[in-house]
Amino acid sequence: MSIYLIIGIVVWLYALSILKRAGLSAFHFIVGSAGLFFILISLSDPYWIWFFTHAVINGVKWVGDVTGMCDVMNRYGLVAINNPTQPVMMSIDYECSGIIETTAYIGMVAFFPMYNSVERVFFGVVVTLWIYGANVIRLTVVVTIVHFMGGGQYYLAHTIIGRLVFYTLVIAMYYNVFTYTQVSHSLYRNFIKWRDRWRKRLSFRKGD
Repeated sequence: MSIYLIIGIVVWLYALSILKRAGLSAFHFIVGSAGLFFILISLSDPYWIWFFTHAVINGVKWVGDVTGMCDVMNRYGLVAINNPTQPVMMSIDYECSGIIETTAYIGMVAFFPMYNSVERVFFGVVVTLWIYGANVIRLTVVVTIVHFMGGGQYYLAHTIIGRLVFYTLVIAMYYNVFTYTQVSHSLYRNFIKWRDRWRKRLSFRKGD
C-alpha cells in the first residue's frame, strides 16, 4: 500500500470525525462517499479489477455457449462475435468490468444516513449483483446487434446502445435505492420475511 494512500486515509478519517462531531450530515455523506470511492479504486488494482473483469467475461461466455453468437477466450478477455459478413473481436477490459460504477455505489450506500448497518450491507450486495447483471446485459446487446447486423454496427452497438442500456439500468437502481427509501425499506423487510420463513421451514424439517 502506498504511503500516500495511507496518509490520505488518515486525513479522510480525521475529516469524517470532525464532520460527524459538528453534525454536518450532508458534508459527512459527501466526504465519506467520495473518499471511500477513491480508496476502493486505489485498492482494486490488480486483484479486484481481475475478479470483476473475469466475472463479466464468464457471464458473456455463458451467453455465447447458449446462443452460439460469440466465442470467448477467457485468458485474454477477448470475445469473437460471429456474423456472416465481418467478424468482430471485442476486448473486455477495465472499463467493461463495471468496477467504477460498483465502487461509486458502495461509497454512497456506506454513508447513506437513511439505512442502518445491516441494510447497507444488504443493498451493497444486491446492487453489486444488479450492476454485474446490467453489464452482462449490455455486452449481450452488443453481441446480438453485431451478430445479426454485421461488424459495421459495432461502434453504434458498443458506444451508444450498449451504454444507454447499461446506464439506464444502473441509474434506475441508484434512483430507487437513494430516492425511494420507503420502497427500498419494503424490499429489505420482504427479504427478511422470506429468510425467516425459510429458516422456519428448515428447522421444522430438522425437527421431523
